[in-house]
Amino acid sequence: MSDLFDALEPPQVPLAERMRPQTLDEVAGQVHLLGAGKPLRLAFESRRPHSMILWGPPGVGKTTLARLMARGFDAEFVALSAVFSGVKEIREAIQQAQAAKARGRHTILFVDEVHRFNKAQQDAFLPFVEQGLVTFIGATTENPSFEVNSALLSRAAVYVLEALDTDAMVRLFERAHALACPQLGFDEDARERLVGFADGDARRLMNLIEQMLVAAETAHVNVVTAAFVDQALARNLRRFDKGGEAFYDQISALHKSVRGSDPDASLYWLCRMLDGGADPLYLGRRLIRMAVEDIGLADPRALEITLNACNTYERLGSPEGELALAQATIFLACAAKSNAAYKAYNAARAFVARDGSRPVPLHLRNAPTKLMKALDYGKAYRYAHDEPDAYAAGERYLPEGLAPPGWYQPTPRGMEGKIGQKLAWLRELDRQASAGGQVAGREQQHARSLAGEGEASRKDPAKKGTPGEESLSAGADDPS
Repeated sequence: MSDLFDALEPPQVPLAERMRPQTLDEVAGQVHLLGAGKPLRLAFESRRPHSMILWGPPGVGKTTLARLMARGFDAEFVALSAVFSGVKEIREAIQQAQAAKARGRHTILFVDEVHRFNKAQQDAFLPFVEQGLVTFIGATTENPSFEVNSALLSRAAVYVLEALDTDAMVRLFERAHALACPQLGFDEDARERLVGFADGDARRLMNLIEQMLVAAETAHVNVVTAAFVDQALARNLRRFDKGGEAFYDQISALHKSVRGSDPDASLYWLCRMLDGGADPLYLGRRLIRMAVEDIGLADPRALEITLNACNTYERLGSPEGELALAQATIFLACAAKSNAAYKAYNAARAFVARDGSRPVPLHLRNAPTKLMKALDYGKAYRYAHDEPDAYAAGERYLPEGLAPPGWYQPTPRGMEGKIGQKLAWLRELDRQASAGGQVAGREQQHARSLAGEGEASRKDPAKKGTPGEESLSAGADDPS
């Protein structure tokens, strides 16, 4: 009796595996490591293996390089995946290495996704690496500085692999096309679309080609077009996981593009992250931070606009709400820049953290009871609104013995330029008051101020108040 499954074709080896390079010269990309005179090329030519960490995005050849090293060094190849392995598997791998050593062969121990091992598991490799029992090769998509413990990291060289560029991906496409489906045609737009979807990941490109082959056979299509690609493939998200290295690299690029006043670059990184599946409200929160950290009082509208953009997204959702985030991004990029408030806050916070608890001066203390008044709480406090120009020139508000630290230094950009002018004017009033003749000086200054206001009012009724106040009340009219 024949088996029901006898007629079924045996499963075919995946295209990615059939395309795996058999020699170093077949490896796509990574010229900075594999070119003539480059580090990994020299390691192969020396035939002296050393422990290493291969750090790079998925599908760029980390596993392939480890296998080629084992072949090139005529060593046993033992592979572990940190996703599926534990202490038991590590122990078994070491036993295999010891058995190989007894046969006179060295072992290359390859650990994929090494960053997923905890510290204790990573430490388990150390004695065997130090003894020379194994040459350790770890592969990771995450920054090893953060994810690999320092003891293991100090015993391994770190090589950074890069996503494959378009030229390398096109060459891989042509080789895979000839190997897997030479009978199927691809127009140029379809090829570009598939290369774009693969996003520098060779394994993903191989999988996409296989999917297109199945889809074309099912639909009886002989030539694949860009429209057929869009129809046949589910939407592929761009490369990054939502907590990984690439994610934070792109957030950094967005922040620095806004800080650098480049609206096009800012929009590019915003759209890259939205396209990659980032939470739009997370991006909104980062934009809020940029508004207060990099723009601040140079244009206070930045914070208001960004908060409104987040509220708009919460009301509209995607995709309409994303336009509000894009609008806020453009405004932040074009706005005047100042980190003066950010620096002032950090300086004040650092000072308070290391300074003692200075008492509040008596004249600034609240005095709601008779006892407090008897203890001179609030005595001699000058109520600013009763003073000319609502400013008590010469009054001190810092604790006794603390000289004015000058933490906040306004920039000359945007609205902060007006703030700087006003503060300079107030400091001049303080200087005059401390120089003696406080009352007379204030009366003269007040008279000059009133005279100036009257003259200004006759010329332009809008020009009233102390220096900078017209801008402080109206907001920053010039975002540059």
